[in-house]
Amino acid sequence: MITIWPQYLNKNLSIKEGRKIAKEDCVKDPSMNEIEKALKRLGLKYDIDKESAYPGKWYEKSGRALVEWEGTKLKLIKEVSLKIKEIRN
Repeated sequence: MITIWPQYLNKNLSIKEGRKIAKEDCVKDPSMNEIEKALKRLGLKYDIDKESAYPGKWYEKSGRALVEWEGTKLKLIKEVSLKIKEIRN
């Protein structure tokens, strides 16, 4: 299981603040609903935990997705981000 936090895909954050992929691959302020839609459309098995707080911002419940994935974490984050871009257009 791979954990995806919205911070990983957020274009507005720096690497230090939690972004994991290049800004051009990111989206602006992704929501857990968008992440869930993207995972559904990618046909992946996942579990959403909306009460979790990103460790770097323990005071803010951003939620997270636990995803069954065989590849690398970065590849999964990029796939989800690209799917969100597709959904938004």
